Amino acid sequence: MFLSGVKRVLLIVLIFVLIGWFRANAEELYFIDAHSQVDHNVVPLNMIISQIDQARVRQTILSARGNLKGKTLLKLSKENPGRVMPAVRTKGKPYDKGSKKYYEILKKQIATKQYHAIAEVLLYHAKKGNKAPEVIVYPDDERVQVALKYAIENSWPFVVHIEFASLHGEKRKKFMRKFKQMLDQHQKHPFILTHMGQLSSNRCLRLIKKHKNLHFHTGWTNPAAVESSNQPWTNVFEGDRLAPEWKDLFIQYPKRFIFALDNVFAEHWSDFYRTQMNYWKTGLAELPIDVSHLIAHGNAERLWGIRQSN
Repeated sequence: MFLSGVKRVLLIVLIFVLIGWFRANAEELYFIDAHSQVDHNVVPLNMIISQIDQARVRQTILSARGNLKGKTLLKLSKENPGRVMPAVRTKGKPYDKGSKKYYEILKKQIATKQYHAIAEVLLYHAKKGNKAPEVIVYPDDERVQVALKYAIENSWPFVVHIEFASLHGEKRKKFMRKFKQMLDQHQKHPFILTHMGQLSSNRCLRLIKKHKNLHFHTGWTNPAAVESSNQPWTNVFEGDRLAPEWKDLFIQYPKRFIFALDNVFAEHWSDFYRTQMNYWKTGLAELPIDVSHLIAHGNAERLWGIRQSN
């Protein structure tokens, strides 16, 4: 049966309205980078703001690295309200050595009340050339527990760095066992495992099912990052599209994944930044609108209590 002229017009109007709605929602998608870092070689420091402006990243949770002073990071945050959320620094030689200075640095930063997050805590970090040493610190170590205490007191998600694909045998089993114990001991507190933990989608799924307080961030899980490194990072893409198993997992558990880039050095805040963002814009566009919004920014807003002014 053919539609009457009026019905045909109404149908066309409805189609255009729906197309406009979908386009509007797609254009409104913005990002919050829930975990990045910056060192003293990123000059000028304001280049970060320029990059996030171009990439539709409204806010970046940022921690100091290398010789960048905490006061410099705080100044950047004050000059760009709502764009940079400063995170308490945990990394450095004091942490690696377990010296008293590490605890003093944490306490001093917390006392300023100017930080609104705590940076990742390294548990297992493989050696990265001459830029970063190997770090082996188990979850029940005092260094980790003190940082976790501050996170809980301030209602900040606890971000944990464990490179499981770089671990083998009994050491890998021990890290996984103690990590699960930490999750179980603090079931009401949110934990975030960086880089998908270098785990497969199936392994992430098993952890998601067992631990309701566990989330994963997407740093260094796109082709641009994976291809620039010789580390066994998890790649959630096939070509420039999300791999089917990861796409299914994102759709099934959209509240458990958080967008992050984990930039560190000057080369990460240049063309490399835009290349990574192009992958994520394309990848998240494949997902249902509500799912893409949760991963791109909604989960970070919920977990860190971020409120958008517009």
